[in-house]
Amino acid sequence: MSGEPVAETLSQVEGGHADIVRFAAWLGAAAILIAALYFGQGILIPLAVAFLIGFALNPVVTWLSRRGFPRAVAVITVMLVLVMLVAALGFLVTSQLRTLSAQLPVYQTTIREKVHDLSAGMRGPGILDKAMKTVEVVQSEVSPDDATSKAEALPPPQRVEVVDPSYTPLKTAITWLAPAVEPIATAGIVLVFVFLVLLDRSDLRDRLIRLLGGNLHRSTDAMQEAGRRISKYLLMQLVVNVSYGIPMGLGLWAIGVPGWLLWGTLAALMRFVPYVGPMLSAIFPIALAFSVDPGWNMVLLTIGLIVFLELVSNNVVEPMLYGSSTGLSAMSLIAAATFWTALWGPVGLILSTPLTVCLLVLGRSHPQLQFLDTLLGSEPVLDVPTRIYQRLLADDPEEALEIVDETLEDDKIVDFYNDYGIEVLRRVSDDYLSNARAEHRLRVANGMDMLLDDLREEYPAALDPSSRPRVACIGGKWEIDSVACEMLVHALALEGIAAVERREGVVTARYLSGLELDGIDIICLSYFSRDPGVPARTFCRRLRKLWPGKKIVLALWNAPESLLESEAVERLGAEEAVNSVHEAVRRIHRMIAPEAARETQIAAAPENDAERVKALVDTQVLDGHAREDLDGLAKRAADVFDVRFAVISAIDEKNEFIVGQSKDLPGKLTRNGTDMITMPRDEAICDHVVSKGQTLVVDDTQRDPRFADHPAIKLWETRFYAGAPLMTTDGMVLGALCLLDTEPRTLQPEELELLESMAADVVSTITGNDIAPPSPARDREGTGAKLGQRVPD
Repeated sequence: MSGEPVAETLSQVEGGHADIVRFAAWLGAAAILIAALYFGQGILIPLAVAFLIGFALNPVVTWLSRRGFPRAVAVITVMLVLVMLVAALGFLVTSQLRTLSAQLPVYQTTIREKVHDLSAGMRGPGILDKAMKTVEVVQSEVSPDDATSKAEALPPPQRVEVVDPSYTPLKTAITWLAPAVEPIATAGIVLVFVFLVLLDRSDLRDRLIRLLGGNLHRSTDAMQEAGRRISKYLLMQLVVNVSYGIPMGLGLWAIGVPGWLLWGTLAALMRFVPYVGPMLSAIFPIALAFSVDPGWNMVLLTIGLIVFLELVSNNVVEPMLYGSSTGLSAMSLIAAATFWTALWGPVGLILSTPLTVCLLVLGRSHPQLQFLDTLLGSEPVLDVPTRIYQRLLADDPEEALEIVDETLEDDKIVDFYNDYGIEVLRRVSDDYLSNARAEHRLRVANGMDMLLDDLREEYPAALDPSSRPRVACIGGKWEIDSVACEMLVHALALEGIAAVERREGVVTARYLSGLELDGIDIICLSYFSRDPGVPARTFCRRLRKLWPGKKIVLALWNAPESLLESEAVERLGAEEAVNSVHEAVRRIHRMIAPEAARETQIAAAPENDAERVKALVDTQVLDGHAREDLDGLAKRAADVFDVRFAVISAIDEKNEFIVGQSKDLPGKLTRNGTDMITMPRDEAICDHVVSKGQTLVVDDTQRDPRFADHPAIKLWETRFYAGAPLMTTDGMVLGALCLLDTEPRTLQPEELELLESMAADVVSTITGNDIAPPSPARDREGTGAKLGQRVPD
């Protein structure tokens, strides 16, 4: 036996032992932590409650501090108001209870009569009574003598006298006061902790960051996310509870239930206790309605009111207000409530959601605890392509179709093919020779056939049946190459281009003669191989020999970037190379109708263009008075997003003006002394942003035929573009804040929000007014405009 397999086996065994030891260590640490939480609840519960109240009160303290109040004065003021509110609530509850207790003797007659009626209705002989009588008769018939003898053998009953122990007045007082002392002491400790938390918030934050350790940026983001989520949760919980308690009190008042103010307040407070709180708060008004009304109308109306409010609150108000404010899944919320209730009792149930949010944030910010995010988070743990691929592997194409239907937005099937369909096939290609078994390959093939047939049937192309196909998509080597061709043919048909699909095969003379490419203008060869150079060159050479006038496009879905360069494509014998469905559709459209494709480079003027230009002129930004400030904002944007340069453009009726830039750039300058770069409006890529009023992101201009030879892109030799509209309060788009880089890149959704926020700052500088960041729609695109505006083809 050779040494290499043995060494590999030994390393695998050692790795398995290390995993077991690591897992055991995690289990031990978890057991110690849970034990500490349980046995230390006397200290931890007041601390947790204090921090929770601190989260709720801190915005008010911060607001007072920003108004000039010293921090200590602001904290004392808020604490005094809190104590007064609690005292007022206690006075309200006490007065209502006193009133109800005085009226209870009046309700005794009603209660007695209803109980008598109910017992009378249930007193009649039923099936169980007759059955019990039958059993007793049978027993007496079977052993009457034994029963009599056993009764005679029993000893006479003993007389028991209960003697009350003698208590001194002090012992009696201690016995009565002891149960009340503990909660009062706990409440006092909580108030002290709340005061300290609010007063020393900055110091506590620094200490917590020190405890979290690691990356300072990551720790800061974790604390901000936890604070934001918990504060929003508490605020939304308060709004939901108030929106439930007020209608409850008013409804009980209209029905005539006594103490309606008390029950409305109790309903609002008890909803802070998840799951069981609403049920407990509903018992009291229902019981009182039962006691007050001689009939059943009040009881039924009270039950109907509670059921109606629960339905509205649970299905309308809570989803509308909560949304995904906590980031927790429904399953994790229930599991967390069970866990914390088992540890800390009712208080743990109240604190379960905020405490679990903290665990979720820790899981997101620390790689070692990432399993917490997986277990607790509401975000899908698998992306869409992985989910579809897994369902196909599990031989569940029906569920894969359900995922596709959920993913499709506004019936954009071409976007689905571009963003998810090809990515699924990439996963299939990567596993084809390594992990997949024959059974897996068959399941995927059958599942993809079913999925594509369903999509073609649900989204048919509106093509003239008599139109001749101008494009032929041919699988290069594997069956998966032909599946990609099916997607591309459907996408081309939806864009108005007739195409046909030819299956893969061994490139022989017989196979080539059966392709039937007469009348075809463009041939598209599909390859998922990571190194398709040799087979693609051979295929192209043989196609050129048989059909020398055809144009060839290589769809290299999985190839390295180097094979997509123009020189490499020329050596392979093709006119173009693409790596996405969007790029393939656009390049083929450009090859078939070049004039129509060039028109997509010119953006249409918005309907309010005259008013927009007048608003731009009124700002007087084109006279250069704000140039220094705008250059500074452009420099800041370039630094924040780490791009080569950033510009701020303003577009009037005919021209684009660069009113701010992060560094010197080539271009034609104005001659009026402002030294602004200017270019015709129809050559400005920012005009697409002005046209739609939406953020435009082009991840890689070389891969997007609309912008590959755009004048502005060629002038500054950029590969990446992102532009956010400079939108005024009345909806006028003056220009764009643009990021440009010489390398392809992408922007995350939160980065797009930041770019739009900085664009609002630019508008404030131009107009002199505070502008809120706009919220332009962003249609998902594939390579070329992912997460950005889709410019119509």
